[in-house]
Amino acid sequence: MALSNTAKSDLLFFLVTLLAAISWMFSKEAVMLMPPLLFMAIRFLLGGLLLAAAGYREVQRLSAAQCRRAIRVGLVFGLAMSCWSIGLHRAEHLGEGAFLTSLAVVLVPVMARLFFGETQPGSTWAALPVAMAGLALLSLENGFRLEAGQLYFIVAAFLFALYFNLNTHAAATRNVTARDGTTHREKIPVVALTAVVLTTVGVVTATLSLLLEPWQPTFDNFTLVLAGWILASTLVGTAGRFFVQTWAQSLSVQSHGVVILVLEPVWVALIAALWFAETMSALQFVGCLTIFAALVINRWSPMKRWLKNLLSERGSR
Repeated sequence: MALSNTAKSDLLFFLVTLLAAISWMFSKEAVMLMPPLLFMAIRFLLGGLLLAAAGYREVQRLSAAQCRRAIRVGLVFGLAMSCWSIGLHRAEHLGEGAFLTSLAVVLVPVMARLFFGETQPGSTWAALPVAMAGLALLSLENGFRLEAGQLYFIVAAFLFALYFNLNTHAAATRNVTARDGTTHREKIPVVALTAVVLTTVGVVTATLSLLLEPWQPTFDNFTLVLAGWILASTLVGTAGRFFVQTWAQSLSVQSHGVVILVLEPVWVALIAALWFAETMSALQFVGCLTIFAALVINRWSPMKRWLKNLLSERGSR
């Protein structure tokens, strides 16, 4: 039985959460050895240029309008990553910061409805409060204390949600009206779109890093270990992760599949337990189960159809 585009998109989003969680490990190792904005600039520039080289023919064929749309997505994403990096540097309690940033997943369908006129299924609205509760249990074990530095996480969450919506609409096929009044279908190729977006993010974060961070200590103490973490983050967490995410977004203009990305902090917690020997409390474990419950609620209808088809196929044998 062939998978629908929605099912393919869901599976790709699931893969994105794993790649993103693995990237957290690489990023944490790297930012202990270099300034965070400089790290972001290098990984996104390298990731963007790598994809541009792989799909240079697609990039060359982009129209001026397509380039503007891709750059606009990259500018929003670049500002979001910059706010997140500064918040990570200034925040004293990362649990609250992780919770605030993860709220971007909850904000995506809301923003899609308010600003893009996109209708959302009832299952999405039912899943969002459950997802918020799971994120709170996973991240806010010590309570919620809003700090000045965490305002950056709040801004980042809104910008991440806006980026996701813009990227979804840029990646999906759309009707375009030419100057002569004719209408045709147009779609920005996934590799080209991702390459332009990532390169734009690299330019934004490099500019801010140049203004705010010292570069010389990093270059004076550059090691093969640091180079390894940067390369791993570039290949897995940047070029690979955002290519797969844009591919998933190109399969459906609907944004409710983004709720699957709420799995990312679950995988981060599990990987942190394995890699950094961090422990997970009973409350955090309940948070993980609550997040899985939110995903089941959000995707109950297609899951029910899949189970029904599977059982009917087995019954006919």
